[in-house]
Amino acid sequence: MISILLYSMVAGLATLLGCLLVLAFGKPGEKLLAWMLGLAAGIMLTVVIIDLLPSSYAYSNFKIAILGFILGNFLLFILDMLISWLPFIQKMQINNRNGYFLKMGYLIAIGIALHDLPEGIAIAVGYTATERLGVIIALAIGLHNIPEGMATTAPLKLGGMGNMAIIILICLVSLVTPLGAYLGFILVSISYSFIGLLLALAGGAMTYIIKKELWPESHRNHPNYARWGAFCGIAVMILASFINH
Repeated sequence: MISILLYSMVAGLATLLGCLLVLAFGKPGEKLLAWMLGLAAGIMLTVVIIDLLPSSYAYSNFKIAILGFILGNFLLFILDMLISWLPFIQKMQINNRNGYFLKMGYLIAIGIALHDLPEGIAIAVGYTATERLGVIIALAIGLHNIPEGMATTAPLKLGGMGNMAIIILICLVSLVTPLGAYLGFILVSISYSFIGLLLALAGGAMTYIIKKELWPESHRNHPNYARWGAFCGIAVMILASFINH
């Protein structure tokens, strides 16, 4: 239990690392950002294909694995819809550019927090299946949380928010990942049969994040560096899989 929360806390605090990098050095260049996002996408996709879905099938059956994968995609789709409707601050009459950037930063922070909950669940469920899987999922989520922390911090800084206020806000967002891990631990404790379904659900959720967020944003920054980052991520995870087996 403590190990699960520790791994999820480290993954969540990667968002804070991204925040501190922006506060210290400014927003990274397009090529570096594209490579980082591509790397995270490659790692997460490989985890889904060679770990999450096969483990889900091993713990349950083909139907449960497919059902969980579809539900994971649908859950993140609902969260995306919720983000777009949630704050009516989008309709606020903000006439200055600082207000615009602040609004953008808050919206990104809300979106990241909502996405971090199922990611925390994924870490807990993966760890329950095998410790190695939990560590790999935490690593993948942590890597993709770094650019998310950057994406939240940059507009808040441009909007005039103080450094300490930004750090406190990002810390609060980071805590959602271990909260999700605790929730995942409770679900698995209720019934061990949840593991197969939740592993597939985590795979579906991570696939949605890759498809709707990581890859489009990476490609938008620089297509070639995005592809190179994805290749590096896939290669690293395949190599790690061979070493661990």
